Amino acid sequence: MKTLEPSKVWNFFHDITQIPRPSKKEEKVIAYLKAFSEKYKLELKEDAAGNVLICKPPTAGYENHKIIILQAHTDMVCEKNSDVNFNFETDSIQTYIDGDWVKARGTTLGGDNGIGMSMMLAVLASDNLQHPALECLFTVDEETGLTGAFALDNKLLKGEVLINLDSEDDGVIFIGCAGGIDTTATLPYTPGKSPEGYFAFSVSVKGLSGGHSGDDIHRGRGNANKILNRYLWNVNRETDLRVHSFDGGNLRNAIPREATAIVSVPYSKKEDVRVMLNHYIAEIENELGETEPNLKITLESEKLPETVIDKKTSDTLLNVLYACPHGVKAMSKDMPGLVETSTNLASVKMQPDNTILITTSQRSSVESSKYDIAHQVEAVLELAGATVTHGDGYPGWKPNLKSSILKTAQRTYKSLFNEEPSVRAIHAGLECGLFLEKYPHLDMISIGPQMYGVHSPDERLSISSTQKCWKWLTEILAVCD
Repeated sequence: MKTLEPSKVWNFFHDITQIPRPSKKEEKVIAYLKAFSEKYKLELKEDAAGNVLICKPPTAGYENHKIIILQAHTDMVCEKNSDVNFNFETDSIQTYIDGDWVKARGTTLGGDNGIGMSMMLAVLASDNLQHPALECLFTVDEETGLTGAFALDNKLLKGEVLINLDSEDDGVIFIGCAGGIDTTATLPYTPGKSPEGYFAFSVSVKGLSGGHSGDDIHRGRGNANKILNRYLWNVNRETDLRVHSFDGGNLRNAIPREATAIVSVPYSKKEDVRVMLNHYIAEIENELGETEPNLKITLESEKLPETVIDKKTSDTLLNVLYACPHGVKAMSKDMPGLVETSTNLASVKMQPDNTILITTSQRSSVESSKYDIAHQVEAVLELAGATVTHGDGYPGWKPNLKSSILKTAQRTYKSLFNEEPSVRAIHAGLECGLFLEKYPHLDMISIGPQMYGVHSPDERLSISSTQKCWKWLTEILAVCD
């Protein structure tokens, strides 16, 4: 990576990939930022939440221009393939180049939002750029609830214009985003002794694309929890299925790629469940073959576990996972092609205290619809007897088509690349809505280089698009008034 251009950007990105930075554990990357500010003799401020602000004076002739805020988040989504031995709290990301793409071996890359951080550091470290006074804001814990932005000190920033660098689409200026909320449910069960004369087996769903539960929810990708549960639900209709364990998905903001359950049926049904699975695989491949060509569903015999979930809860779990909504619920009437409202059945986990934790997340660009879909999910989960809680949620960001920084970004893009950029809102959550609550005067846009597969081990970052975005960003800074 260090041989790529612009060299400063890629050198900083390489550094960042070597620093473990899971959400809520960003202390190592914060230490790196502090060492950086000392090296370049730049003012650094840190608020109580751990958000870091590094300031750089204007270059000659820009003293009277408005202060520009550049912003990115320091944490990354930590997802890996199940067969990869990797510790996100201690290990460095193993990067490699594949044509125009920077990728990671079996894990998320952390381009979201490491490349935004890298561009900011490159701007701060450069001595040949023209720009107004800069405030570079590095927020913490974006990926697990935007808590850094929630807790941002409302006196930390002085700038009037903010450029968020957390987008993932080449040549697109984002001027709005969805709001979101998490809904979780705890379903208690009573463990009992496994019935005698039963055949135990595991069923695993792997090879799905997964992806960002906002950016990719409209692509029709498979949800491992839903695919696995559908098979088990159908088996349960035909025989006395007992659930021993269910483990699917990991992160609330990632479409689940893998899920595994250990179940048992009367030994006389041993061959029937294999036949049913073969029929089911044919059905799913017919439904998802185009979007999920690498899907694999496997069944393996297991030693009968000592304990089993009580039959009532076992049935309830299968019913509630079948009924719980997932996917796009409404499309925007104002911006064609934009998802307005969605929900993600993110994870199902067995807990040590004999409970099952079901995690979901909801998004909408309409505040009332955000709560409506969250309440629909709540109603389904409560019907199952689960205890349901909602997170604090975060607001959306309403588009401003009269934005001055939007017009500057459009003009510079057309001048540099001889084509018009797209102007869109995004269904994913950005921190911009929270910034507006604390700093209502801010004029904001969001830009970034092309990335695919974020929040999954398929994450990849375009080298050419990064070069293009860097050129665009530095031009915006040079002409901002």
